[in-house]
Amino acid sequence: PFCKMAANHAILTVFLLIYFFIDPILTQTRSFSIDYENDTFLKDGKPFRYIAGSLHYSRVPAYYWKDRLLKMRAAGLNVVQTYVPWNFHNPFPGVYRFEGDYNVVEFIQTAQDVGLLVILRAGPYVCGEWEMGGFPSWLLRNTSIVLRSSDLQYLKFVDEWYSVFFPIIKHLLYENGGPIITVQVENEYGSYY
Repeated sequence: PFCKMAANHAILTVFLLIYFFIDPILTQTRSFSIDYENDTFLKDGKPFRYIAGSLHYSRVPAYYWKDRLLKMRAAGLNVVQTYVPWNFHNPFPGVYRFEGDYNVVEFIQTAQDVGLLVILRAGPYVCGEWEMGGFPSWLLRNTSIVLRSSDLQYLKFVDEWYSVFFPIIKHLLYENGGPIITVQVENEYGSYY
């Protein structure tokens, strides 16, 4: 009877530890926001200062991603920012590449594995000294399209691209357990007029 009581006590103790200490930690919501009143970022409700550097996965073979990200972490950075060139992933209408050197999900997961958060600069225009700022050249087949505008033809193509791209990265947002703390849509918008 004593052994059975001790075993029951141990089981109860483990259950209580999980219920009161571990479960709240695991189910705690993650958040990244801006505290405008105190002029600071908040990560999980606490002031956070990020120190970022850029690494364009589209310019580095996937074989070297971990090495470069580790070097960034070793240099004291806690965030990597990267562009997502639309034309890199969508070279022709309806054709999308997300494998090998095009595997942005793997790049983001590797950043998380080495302890870096991610700022994803998802365009549709990224500039980045990249051909057409990341726009697919096939957009220009329609000679009446107005890029970087509210032109309905342009927005239709952007919607198509984002309907493919955003679902594959949604699980990598910080609030979903991933490392992406912010997504920048557009780049230097309005500065070209």
